[in-house]
Amino acid sequence: MKKLSNTGTKTAANTTNGSVDITLDDYLHAATRENTRKSYRSAVEHFETAWGGMLPTTSEEIARYLVAFADKHSAATLRQRLAGLAAWHQQQGFADPTKTPYVKKVLKGIAELHPAIQKQAKPIELQQLQLIVNSLEQPESEAASSLTALRNRSLLLMGFWRAFRSDELSRVRVEHIQVEHGRGMTINIPRNKGDRGIAGQQGRQYFVPALRQLCPVAAYQDWQQASGVTSGPVFRKIDRWGNIGSQELHPSSITHILRQCCRVADINNAEAFSSHSLRRGFANWANRQGWDIKSLMEYVGWRDVKSALRYVDSTTPFAPEMLLEQSQAELD
Repeated sequence: MKKLSNTGTKTAANTTNGSVDITLDDYLHAATRENTRKSYRSAVEHFETAWGGMLPTTSEEIARYLVAFADKHSAATLRQRLAGLAAWHQQQGFADPTKTPYVKKVLKGIAELHPAIQKQAKPIELQQLQLIVNSLEQPESEAASSLTALRNRSLLLMGFWRAFRSDELSRVRVEHIQVEHGRGMTINIPRNKGDRGIAGQQGRQYFVPALRQLCPVAAYQDWQQASGVTSGPVFRKIDRWGNIGSQELHPSSITHILRQCCRVADINNAEAFSSHSLRRGFANWANRQGWDIKSLMEYVGWRDVKSALRYVDSTTPFAPEMLLEQSQAELD
């Protein structure tokens, strides 16, 4: 059993009764995801190093900081920087200078004068995925027998057929996967990007079907058997000597892996792909197979119709509007 310490100082585990003391700081630390903490630290470092600012600061200095980078960063990136600076001031007990009407107005003006151009990753097509898998399985290739090829094949097939985001793929763990031979496998992801509150911590289960071709289940089993990984992260870094690391792949590295696989498979314009290409690729494949928008949303886990439709390429100028009308009728 765990108990809460009244102080902010961590205490050692109680070896007499098996209990572990958890401080208030431990709970506060757990409430913020590691990626968020990294983003906050990066924002503070950018303000102090790139801008030369000093903390604590004022709303006037924050405004000047925003103007200095208005034509270099998107409004969304600047908002992310402000979130980190706001967190620093709140944690240190200072008034938050980022929430003043003055700063908000400057940020609004930046968004108006420097509108962001929506960029979407190019969807990976099923035929392109087949080319990638074929290149990883070439008998004359050294990569065919390598752990890297097996890992990449499992990573990309799982990412495509379950339309996983990069952060979901990086958090898949062996102990959260149950394989049912001849049918498929169930993957439990404890938390998701859209989770909110305590209920969201339960996560969600995803079923991955066994297929005759490009099978994500067989690819996972091949990778697990070759790697010998029996617990912890499924997808890990592998060095040039074939040593498998203990930490999960960083989400951003999945884009690099996909692009490298595209180059090896002689797929043009590899730089247009990102980890979102797997998600968009599946959405487009499902749309062409005649899936209705409600079924697609339930399978992938989208809650917002408009978010789902951003992943589906339209073949006619009116397709998005038609799909939106269909989805609203189905969800009503």
